Amino acid sequence: MSDEMNAVVSKAQVLIEALPYIQQFNNKIVVVKYGGSAMLDESLKKSVIQDVALLKLVGMHPVIVHGGGKEISKWVKLLGKEPQFVEGLRVTDAETMEVAEMVLNKVNKNLVQMLEENGINAVGLSGKDGGMLCVEKKLVNGQDIGFVGTLKSVNTNIIDTLIADGYVPVIAPIGLDEHYQSYNINADDAACAIAAALGAEKLAFLTDIDGVCKDPKDPSTLLSFLTLSDAEALIRDGYVGGGMIPKLKNCIDAVKAGVSRVHILDGRKAHCLLLEFYTPKGVGTAIIEDGEIA
Repeated sequence: MSDEMNAVVSKAQVLIEALPYIQQFNNKIVVVKYGGSAMLDESLKKSVIQDVALLKLVGMHPVIVHGGGKEISKWVKLLGKEPQFVEGLRVTDAETMEVAEMVLNKVNKNLVQMLEENGINAVGLSGKDGGMLCVEKKLVNGQDIGFVGTLKSVNTNIIDTLIADGYVPVIAPIGLDEHYQSYNINADDAACAIAAALGAEKLAFLTDIDGVCKDPKDPSTLLSFLTLSDAEALIRDGYVGGGMIPKLKNCIDAVKAGVSRVHILDGRKAHCLLLEFYTPKGVGTAIIEDGEIA
């Protein structure tokens, strides 16, 4: 058999291996939290959007929740202000809130445009639309950090309608409080709450790390699967630290809230969503319920 024919057969084998996963996840909702380097590098951005388009075309119902932190910081600096953070949360005064909403809307419509270019009908939203994300002011150790919200409730009506009509919802993490004041929301928190409210089959975080490693300094210790108990033990025993702790806690909360499986993926790897969902081993870390077969 020629090398060219071997290559064709190899591609066919990949499709055959993906078939049971395509069947298993058909008509299921997957929430993708889009952030990190994958939002800044144009080739990676294209890869992610192609993955989401393919998920849609093979029968899944993707929902994108995106951040835009680095872009917000850039525009805040252009206004002559220095971005400030408390425990990883942006201090958001009224002026910064206006910048955040402007930037997130720009990011949102750019993602919609890219999906449309790939033949996928998409609609850009913020959590203000349809009363989707209801928040209250978030205090950090009693400190007021401005217009930063913690989620009280998620109304999925508009998301459900869009999915039923064949659209991919693209959601910016801005919400309203009971007085209809706009608040910035941590995108990870928003993605977890939306996935739980939708009863999503999967929630995928695109990050700038390989996944969860037993030794953060050694990529060879990547853990492909973690049960809830394992994940809680890693936090308790000090194997994870820094920004991974809130992310892993979000994953644990999402699984406990009914999301079947949560994935932490390296968004710097091209087509990481397809590799994780449609290959036996995957490329990141999946958090699953205790007793579930990996």
